Amino acid sequence: MPDKRVHRGPHPADEKLFAPKAIGDLRLAVADYSLLLTKGYAQKSALKLVGDRFSLTERQRLAVMRSACSDEQRASRNERRVEPQNLVGESLAVDGYNVLITIEAAMSGGVIFKGRDGCYRDLASIHGTYRKVAETIPAVQLIGDFLREIGSGQALWLLDSPVSNSGRLKTLIGELAQKNGWNWQVELLLSPDAKLKKTEMVVASSDSVVLDRCKSWVNLATEIIRKKLPSARVIDLAEAGG
Repeated sequence: MPDKRVHRGPHPADEKLFAPKAIGDLRLAVADYSLLLTKGYAQKSALKLVGDRFSLTERQRLAVMRSACSDEQRASRNERRVEPQNLVGESLAVDGYNVLITIEAAMSGGVIFKGRDGCYRDLASIHGTYRKVAETIPAVQLIGDFLREIGSGQALWLLDSPVSNSGRLKTLIGELAQKNGWNWQVELLLSPDAKLKKTEMVVASSDSVVLDRCKSWVNLATEIIRKKLPSARVIDLAEAGG
């Protein structure tokens, strides 16, 4: 069945899965899962253990997985995080789909989760194909306006070339950058993660794999949502575990 969505909004089941009465158990699950990661347990087995204990659905387990991290991971990420006010004139490497889809989801009422490392993450998945939605252009515009506001330098957007429609998104982002006078470049790469892990530029991403390997990073999507999208539905899953 073709994907006919026009928004990056909530899943039909989210209202029930992430209702206020479910949040307590989800926070405890994040705390327990993070503790197991800290003790060196394998991710898959630890998530199954915690998910089974709290009788979580697959979507709830995904939220727990994306919100958790070990104490060592959290400390390391915090140490290498650059605050937006320190980005004046700095070049950024933007994890394109990661940042854009989170902003799209927040703008369209999708559920956003705050994790232990302070990052906001969504549950959206593009399954190998990116589909432009009603929030795409407003989201790119919002990102561009925010980067200009904080005075950052050049931004290099990295998009996954294996994802269908990446070429179209590259063109769209490039046209918006030219229209607004943003100093942006857009590259299609087989594996943006590989470049994000090695670049000397400050990385804009909330991808855990990238955050654990990059030299420095900025919590860009989180800052934009906090400051520019106050009505976004953000659920703090880090509260119970600190």
